[in-house]
Order: sequence, then structure tokens, then C-alpha cells
Amino acid sequence: MILQALYEYAQRKEDELPEDGFEDVEIKYLIKIREDGSFVDFVSTIENKKGHVYSKVPMRVERTSSPKASLLLDNIEYVLGVAKKIPDSDPKYEEKQKKANDKATTCNELFVREIENLPKEVSSEKEIKAVISFYRSNRKNGFDKIQNSKLWLECQKTNGNISFILEGESYIVPQLESVRQYQRRLTAYKSSNVEENETNDIVNEICLVTGEKAVISRIHSATPIIGGKSNAKFIGFQINSGYDSYGKEQSYNAPVSVKAEASYTKALNYLIKAKNNKFRLGEDTIVFWAEKKEAESFESSFSVFFSKDFESDNPDRCVEEVKNLFNSINTGKYDSDFSSNFYVLCLSPNAARISVRFWETGKVETFAKRIKQHFDDFEIVRPKGAPEYLNLYQIISSTALEHKIDNVAPNLIGNVTQSILKGTSYPITLQQQCIRRIRAEQKITRERAAILKAYINRINRIKGIKEVSVALDRNEKNKGYLLGRLFAVFEKVQQESADMELNTTITDRFYGAASTNPVTVFTQLIRLNRNHMSKLKSKNTGLNIIREKEIGEIMNVIDSFPTHLDLNEQSYFAIGYYHEKQSFYETINKSEEIGEK
Repeated sequence: MILQALYEYAQRKEDELPEDGFEDVEIKYLIKIREDGSFVDFVSTIENKKGHVYSKVPMRVERTSSPKASLLLDNIEYVLGVAKKIPDSDPKYEEKQKKANDKATTCNELFVREIENLPKEVSSEKEIKAVISFYRSNRKNGFDKIQNSKLWLECQKTNGNISFILEGESYIVPQLESVRQYQRRLTAYKSSNVEENETNDIVNEICLVTGEKAVISRIHSATPIIGGKSNAKFIGFQINSGYDSYGKEQSYNAPVSVKAEASYTKALNYLIKAKNNKFRLGEDTIVFWAEKKEAESFESSFSVFFSKDFESDNPDRCVEEVKNLFNSINTGKYDSDFSSNFYVLCLSPNAARISVRFWETGKVETFAKRIKQHFDDFEIVRPKGAPEYLNLYQIISSTALEHKIDNVAPNLIGNVTQSILKGTSYPITLQQQCIRRIRAEQKITRERAAILKAYINRINRIKGIKEVSVALDRNEKNKGYLLGRLFAVFEKVQQESADMELNTTITDRFYGAASTNPVTVFTQLIRLNRNHMSKLKSKNTGLNIIREKEIGEIMNVIDSFPTHLDLNEQSYFAIGYYHEKQSFYETINKSEEIGEK
């Protein structure tokens, strides 16, 4: 299903994707030469820690253990024969360094041979002649002119792709039209005639993607993601791995034609690099796409819903996109084809392979409604001036130490994302981490209160139980919620009765115990509150009456203090506390508005 969806996407994006045998490659350095091959300059294309991406260049070779050279572009080991540096402290330094030097020499020889063996119609081009002349005149001297460049050490550290450009030209040598024509012929030959393997056998079988009989791909191309190796593959079978069947080895176990393999890898690499078709959550890369072109507007919205940061040039874009989504669902007037299928693929780096964390499919309308439901579930009364909606990073990071995404519990991000897309209950680890962080910091933020509200409401919705409200609900009878409200009022009385700003409140001292074992704490809190109330009465009689009334209304519903609150009741406690505190601020804001009028 995944390969078929990617293959179909490649057909739809045919005009935008590189043709077979080509790819868009990030090149970080260029060797500028003259027509006679003489060295001019060593140029960096690095901007913001990334190299410039050059399109429609010959696809790089797939490497395993044995060296193979790509055509006219590669890393420093192949292009300039520079060996990997072995630390001097290594006990086998000399042996390892010699081995590395020999390998680099071999790699460079292969790279040069690949250029020298080009057919006459290509090698006769002035650009190719210049490259060949460059090697013939510089290899003996160890490329000393390049090594004197100020970029040399930087190049060795980054180990990015290097290629050539002729002085006075705007295109790099691999983009030469004759090179492209040669690559097209080579690709067509490989696709229709020979599948390169140890025995040069041609395997023709029914392709699982297209359903047509065709030459089957033995080894699939790399589709690297951030955090993984550059040669990581989406599909791969090791020789004698234990998964061989009926004498079939490697990818012949799951036959995919050369054509289909080229298409799906192009599509996946395009999505991984695309700006509007992917986002990252922790170490995971999530790509998504619509089946139909008419649904592309939802693709751009989808990335915004899960983005880490608002766009710098339009900080309100997220809010606008969410509002547009809400309006379209409520009115039934969509600016996108909501009947189109929509696909979401979550990938994780795993050694030399790529793991599928999850794969979700459905109609655009289904995903849109689930995203809307997610925002509805996380809606909660918020402080004045706070953003209207919370993005996923704000939610997840609020459960982590120092609000750092790197400190988030393993798999939590992926599980939360999956629950949003599936419309299922949020993972219990989200609730657990949130409560743990609240107890550690004695601080209930909007994000944390929203998490607990959303978690509880999805469970209650399934059970047909009353859901937690957005703001303070004076009719809510849940004991945890009532105790949270009462605790917030006690804290407020303490603050209002004090003659100066408090360094420590009852929340700092008692929140953990009050929210888990109320019976052990609330008797003491009631005694403390009597003292605070008497102080408040002497300072502000009217405010004292208001607080007495609030406390009385809550206490009249609480018949006893429970010995223990489970996680769900602790969640209610936190929400009740947050709702009550926000109601205090709302009262202040209303008073200020009346005063201004």
C-alpha cells in the first residue's frame, strides 16, 4: 500500500520530480578550473550549514562494502583522494592510516576512470576535457593548490559532495547536456535489459506495485532521512538474512520492478526534502501527501498544524489555517478536495535502514475533522494575550524537563501524533508525564491543563460521561475537580491576606500531597485558611465575604476528603485548580475593562 501510494504520487508529480537516473543533490564545494585544467579556486556553496542543491544531475551510485564512484560528483575521498584521518592515539594508527590511504587512492582512481571512460561524444566536450586535464596535471602534486585553500580544513570536516565548474560558466559540469544524454541512455539500458547483480541474471516477475511483468530491482535505492545514514534504504534484504524464501535472495523476495523502484524512491526523497510535505518531531520525519492534485491546499495546511514555529513573515498563519479548517468543516464549503485520499508516513532512523513508525491513510475530510477535534479537545481558558491555539511542540515540550523536546519520553511524540490522526485516546504516557512534571515544578500551565483536559475528555467521550468544560464549571461534581478548586481558593486567600509578596505559597509546599492524598493535607490547609481569612477580614471585609462564599459553595458539595486520588482524579484536580485561578484573572480583567470605560 505504501509503495503504491508513493508510486502514484510520482506519476502525479512527474513534471516536478527528477527523471529516472537523475536526482537533486546537495553539493557543498566546487572546484573551479580553466579549459586547460588549471586550478582557479576552491569555492564553498554552504549557506546556513547546508550546501546548494543542484537539480538534474546523474544519480549517485549505491555503495556497500566495495568502493564505487559516482559520475563527476562525490565526496572528498573520491574526488581528491583524501583519506580519513585516524587518531594518533589509536594503538594501530600506522596500520589503519595506511589502509585508509590505500582506500582513498583506489576511490580516486575509480572516480577518474569513470570520467575517462565516458563515450567520445561526452569526453570531447570542453568541460570534460578540462576535468581530465585537471587530474593529469594535479594528481602527482597531491592537489597542493587546493590544499592551500582556506576552505580545505572545513571541507575535510564536513565531507560533503564536491564537483566541478568551468570558469565563466553558470552551470556545473554534471549538468552538461551531453552528460545528461549519456545518463539517460545508461538508465534506459539498465531498466530494460540488465539488472546488475553478481551473476548478471535478468529476473522478470510480476511487480507487486504495478501488477505488470517487468525486470525486478535487486537492490533498492537509498532514501536517507535526518538522523540516519546516507545510504539508508526504505526497503532492503540482506543476503542469507533468514528471510529468504523459495530460493529468492534480497529484494527478489518482494518483487518490485526497476521502474516502480525508481518512481517510489524519487517520490519519497522528494517528500523528505520538501518544505510543505514534511515536518520533524524529535528524531522522526513525517511525510504526507494527497492522492489528488485538487487536495494540495490541505497539504500545506497540514504541515502548519504540526509545525514547531510560526512562519517569521506571517506569525498568524497557524491561527488562520486552523480557523479556515474549522469554518470549512462547519459550513461544508472546502477549498480543497476533501474526498481525496490522504497519506501520512512516519519514518525513524534505524542503523542503515529506515523504520516505519506509523502509516495512516484516509480521506482528507476524515483527517481534517480529526485535527479539528484535536484543537477542540485542547481548547481551554487562557491567559490574556496568549495565542489562540497550541501547536504540537508546545504541547509535548510542556511535559519535559526544562521544556526541551530532547527530554521528551521515547515514542511519546509519535504516539500523540498517531492519536490525533486516528482520533483515538491520547496515550496514557502523555497524562503520566504531564502530572509528573506538574508535581516536580508545582506549576500548572495552560499547556498542561489543556493536556489533562484533552486526555480526560477523549476517555469520557468513549464512555459517554460528561466532558470537562473549557472554563470554570461551578456545577462539576467530580471530587478531584472540587478539591483542585478549593486548593486554588486557599492559595488565593493566602496571597491576598499577606502584607508582602510571598516567597512560598501553599502550592509550593502542599500541591503534591494535596493532589494525591487529600485527607492528609486538607485538614491542615483548612486550619491555615482560617488564619489567612482572619487577616484578610481585617484588610478587606468585602473580599473576605467573597472568598468565604466561594469556599462554602465548594465545601458544601464535598462530603469527605478521600485518602487517595488516582491519575484521572489528579488530572481533574489540576484542571479544577487551573480553572479557578483563571476565573480570578478574568474577574480582574473585567474590573479593569469597566474602569477604562
